[in-house]
Order: sequence, then C-alpha cells, then structure tokens
Amino acid sequence: MFPDIARDDVFRLETARLWLRWPRATDAAAIQRYSSRLEVAQYTAHIPHPYPPGTAERFIFAGREANANGRDLILVIAPRSGKPDVVGAISLQGRGLDRLTLGYALSPEAWGRGYASEAVAAMVNAAFTLTPCVEINVEVRVENPASRRVLDKNGFVHVSTGLLGAPARGGLVTCDRLQLKRPAWASEREAARKLSGATT
Repeated sequence: MFPDIARDDVFRLETARLWLRWPRATDAAAIQRYSSRLEVAQYTAHIPHPYPPGTAERFIFAGREANANGRDLILVIAPRSGKPDVVGAISLQGRGLDRLTLGYALSPEAWGRGYASEAVAAMVNAAFTLTPCVEINVEVRVENPASRRVLDKNGFVHVSTGLLGAPARGGLVTCDRLQLKRPAWASEREAARKLSGATT
C-alpha cells in the first residue's frame, strides 16, 4: 500500500510543532511510560493494562517491520522543540487495497495542546497523497469525546455506533465509527488553498 519513500526509516512527516517518524529502540522507555497509564490504555483496543515489560520493544519492532513491508505506516509523535521524548504514536493500517484504518494514542501530558489534531491532519494528508486509498476509517470509544473532536476537526464524519472487539479491554466496547473519503478531503484541501490565496 505505501510507496518506497515511506519504507525507509529516514521517512518522517513535519508539522508546525511535531515530527512524526519511525519508532526507534531508544523510544521504548517513553512509549512504556505513556502506554502504562490507564487513562491512555482504556480508550484503546490493543494497549494492555497493566502494560507488561518488553511490550514497547515489541511494538517498535512490529511497527518497523510493517513500515518496511509497506503494509502499514506506524509513526511516533515527538515535539520539534523541548524534550525530544516521544509523546505518542499514530498509525495507518491497510484494510484491503484501497482502505486505511487510523489509530493513535497520546501521553496525558500532551493532551489539550492540539497535538492530536496536528498529527491526524499530517497522517490524513500522507494517506491520500502517498497511497491510492479511497477512504480512511477510524473507531473511537463513545466515552472519549476529546478524540471525537479531533476527528471532527479533521473532516471525519460519523457513520455508525456499535459494539467492536477490544482484545485488551477483555471483550466488546461501544464505539463510534467515523470515515473520511478522498473526495471530501480533496474538496476541503482545495477550499483551504483558495482561502490561503485570497488572504495573501
């Protein structure tokens, strides 16, 4: 799904305040710290709580392998200034030939700063720019309105609400399903371009 440019570990996305880059072995301690927090794990389907030792290292290895194969794009989120420690992770996973699933988690210390919105915007642009995907899907716990606002801000629209499997939560959880289709993304991008041209 992902092209050669994304399959090399020098690949990264830059936003106004963040780097989104391949995970490295040196990121394990930071990933362990935020993934061990219940307030992070409880909103995810796959982060266990408690977070067993060695899980961060396995996440890094699996992410690098998926990136190198071009199957998925799994990146960590790091501020461009201040402490270099990663504050979260974000992923696009292939679901068939033309669909991607978005997922992300952020350290509580980074909440409320707009980092999630910034990272999601960068990944959405990368998805539609680098791949032929026609849509991006995401599932968010109904108890997580902050994440829902991030997705609304990035143009995702609600499709349905229902029970989904969450292995790390021990069963089924109620989630909102949201979706962003390529034409909607392209239309919003063109509108932003025209607005930028009109104000310069």
